Amino acid sequence: MIDHIVIGVSDYEKSKQFYRAVLEPIGYKLLMEIEGWAGFGADKAEFWFNQVANPGTAYHFAFSSPDRKAVDEFYHAALQAGGRDNGPPGVREIYHPDYYGAFVFDPDGNNIEAVCHKPA
Repeated sequence: MIDHIVIGVSDYEKSKQFYRAVLEPIGYKLLMEIEGWAGFGADKAEFWFNQVANPGTAYHFAFSSPDRKAVDEFYHAALQAGGRDNGPPGVREIYHPDYYGAFVFDPDGNNIEAVCHKPA
């Protein structure tokens, strides 16, 4: 279980716009901004970022999605917001028969995913 995640980004405003668009379909929104930090979540801020000089590019984050439609919407919102494809929505049976996920790279190259574990 994840309590919260923090990443560094190269452009705070660009990342804020990107994550607003991408996370909205799966029920997350910008909940807090504190001195250059943005916190997103559904009920509490669980995903945070701030601007840093040298953001990492090898991070992977999977966001829980309520259903497969939300995974699809996440993927399309990410591409429209400037994300790059890293695996379109679909079942990934390698993980388990009901694993439905989509993968994109955010503006800094972090691999982000929306996943639903429920059957179709």
